Formats: sequence, structure tokens, C-alpha cells
Amino acid sequence: MSSNAKKTNPVAQAWLILYNVAMTAGWSVIGIGIVNHFIKHGTNKGLYHQVERQLLFFQTSAILEILHAIVGLVRSNAIFTFLQVFSRVCIVWAVIWPVVEVQDNIGVPMLLIAWTITEIIRYLFYTFILLGITPRFILWLRYTLFIILYPLGVTGETLTIYNSLEPVRESGLYSIRLPNVFNFALDYHIVLMCTFPIYLIFFPQLYCHMFAQRKKALKGDSSSEKKSN
Repeated sequence: MSSNAKKTNPVAQAWLILYNVAMTAGWSVIGIGIVNHFIKHGTNKGLYHQVERQLLFFQTSAILEILHAIVGLVRSNAIFTFLQVFSRVCIVWAVIWPVVEVQDNIGVPMLLIAWTITEIIRYLFYTFILLGITPRFILWLRYTLFIILYPLGVTGETLTIYNSLEPVRESGLYSIRLPNVFNFALDYHIVLMCTFPIYLIFFPQLYCHMFAQRKKALKGDSSSEKKSN
């Protein structure tokens, strides 16, 4: 994550503000592209190609958040940040980008819409925190929209992976067959199938955790507001 910068380090503070502003702008461009596509075409076909370059760049740029956590620019847990970022990067680069057959599938616009709104609000929220202000409306959006967007995004991700299974199996994409010099085999089709139990196990836990965070954040904001009155 890119909030909670070390305030004693003005260089780190400036970098994190720049990073979060750039990511807010980048995901906003993606959002505008999504809206324009639906206005012009009224269908999800071709949507991925409309935003492909921006999506690949800005989703991959989130890897910097892992580095921020590792070097201590932010207080976020590096392992948790890695898991969050890596999962999305894998969806983009290891499923949607190489498996052309899924790019016009309904799962892609579902995850694109969920990711885009979530990221715009998230990076905007972090930017305000770094500037020392937290508008109540942004705080509320940050800890409320996930109620709809998180299930929407997860549904889109699982549908996208599911619809990639047959093309991956037929093409042998990323699979390693025996015999080879390393005496090692890998079936990418099976790897993708193994992601479904992971979603089933961790989605309920993370979803409930986010509700607990929401209660804490909004309760704390209400308490601060009462004290100021």
C-alpha cells in the first residue's frame, strides 16, 4: 500500500505523493476509456483492446508498492502487499494478455470496472492522507464501495480464469512437457484450476476482514468528528 509515509523523510513523502497522483490519473484514464467504449459501441467486445496498454502499464506499476513496503517507505506488510499485487499482475499478464479467447468474455469488463473504480478511490485516498487531509466522502467511498466491487472483481477474475481453461489446455500454453533436459513437467491448465480453491478459501476471510476495517475506520472518523464539535 502507499499510505502512511514516513513523515520525517520529505523525499519519501514527495515520491509517494507523486506515485499516488500518477496512479490515480492512470486508472482514471482507464476509466474514461471504459466509459467511452460502452458509449460508442454498447458492448464489451473490443473493450480490453481499448485499454490494454494503459492496463498493462499501470497494473504492472503497482509492483512498486511491494518495494515501498520492503524498503520501509510505508508501514504495510510486504508479504500481504505482494500477494495482493501479484495476483492481479498474474491475471493480466498470465491469463488475459496471452489468452486471446477470454479478452471479449464478460469476466473481463467485470474485473476492469471493479478494479478501476477501486484503484481510483484507493490512490486518491492515499494521496489525501499523504497531504494530511482526509475528506469524509473519500473515506466513506474507500470503506464502502468494496461491498459491491470486491465480489464483482472476484467474480470477473474467476470467470476469466474459467474461460481460459479450454484454450490453455488445447494450446498447451506455458506448459512444459516431458522429456526435457530438466526432467521437469508443468501443466499450466492444472495450475489455473488450482486457483479456484484459493479463491474459495481466502475470499470469505478477506471480505469479512474488510468489513472489520470499515467498521474501525468509519467509527474512528465519527469519533473524531464528535470531538471536534
